[in-house]
Amino acid sequence: MINIFLDKNEWVDKVGYCRAKQVGNIIYISGTVANDNDGKPIGLENIALQTKVILEKFEVIMNYFGYGLDSIVRTRIYTTNISKWEEIGKVHGQFFKDIKPTTTMVEVARLISDDYLVEIEAEAIVKI
Repeated sequence: MINIFLDKNEWVDKVGYCRAKQVGNIIYISGTVANDNDGKPIGLENIALQTKVILEKFEVIMNYFGYGLDSIVRTRIYTTNISKWEEIGKVHGQFFKDIKPTTTMVEVARLISDDYLVEIEAEAIVKI
């Protein structure tokens, strides 16, 4: 069984990707940034808000597949400013306090746009 979640933006076809894909009992969520439905960045210079927006998107994605955040077993966090790790971590903790997925946080030189301060991807294991 393969099921996909597509964003409604121009990049889906240009880049050839989907936001998330369920293959059997695993859901893969692509690297996600904080943008609105028109693709415009949200929370310029506010890394905590960008993290919150991304994780709210994860809730929507998991609900689309019929599951919750509690099925997420791994997150990978990429930031352009590792000195803000506590702000990112605090928000991550608000969403995953009781779930405690494995996670990695690394600093990268740049993301797809300088407006984005954080990008997160995830994997979930679900019962089918």
